[in-house]
Amino acid sequence: MPDPTTDGMHHAIRPDGRRVVTKQRSDAAPDFFEAEAHGIAALRSANALRVPDVLEFDRHHIVLEDLGRGRPALDYWQRAGTGLARQHARIGEHFGFGHGGYCGDSPQDNTPDDDGWRFFADRRLQPQLRRARDRGLVETRDATRIEFLCANLRERIPDMPPVLLHGDLWSGNLHVCSDGAPALIDAGAVHHGWAEAELAMLGLFGSPPQAFFDAYAELVPLRRDWRERAPLYNLYHLLNHVNLFGRGYLPALRAALDACA
Repeated sequence: MPDPTTDGMHHAIRPDGRRVVTKQRSDAAPDFFEAEAHGIAALRSANALRVPDVLEFDRHHIVLEDLGRGRPALDYWQRAGTGLARQHARIGEHFGFGHGGYCGDSPQDNTPDDDGWRFFADRRLQPQLRRARDRGLVETRDATRIEFLCANLRERIPDMPPVLLHGDLWSGNLHVCSDGAPALIDAGAVHHGWAEAELAMLGLFGSPPQAFFDAYAELVPLRRDWRERAPLYNLYHLLNHVNLFGRGYLPALRAALDACA
């Protein structure tokens, strides 16, 4: 059992020889680690990219299989692309998820909805915008532009099915295991949504090489113009970064808004 007085991430070897990592937070929301456990279970059910085993969890901690950390295998990006495509081939009945989630420390409302445009506006963009506006982090002109986009998503985003997403897939959550294989970690934001939104975030802080996208497209075709919509999808994550880390992310948010104009 981890020391209940020590927050952070701790690596250990169990008596049976199994290597584990414990993530522990005394200030975690009551269902924070439960959301991660549910997310990992959903990703595992896709039989796509590797995820760590969940050994135990409660309100304040989660114990996971330690995947180690190594150098990417020669075919790392091809395997990552193929694996994510297999995951995105899992189509859900609704947008959302059967459990609330967290994108970083931000609560994520996953109430199911049959309408993807409404889901993205009402469950993603609008809650983040309200939070930023209430805290004085964005200006009226920023809010007006985002509200306009929310009202016009149908004209900007094609009809797409709700597929299984990691939900917070920046490059740091695409993990290189000790054997060089790709894996997914930090799965608290898992839900069913638009595949393009996941690919957009993966390119937000440094894009994978073309080999990744080529391998992905062999299983799941990509629309020619999907990258043009990436700034719109990434408004959610940029708003989240403004809310979590402050106004330093406003220039990136406004650049994405300019790209959506």
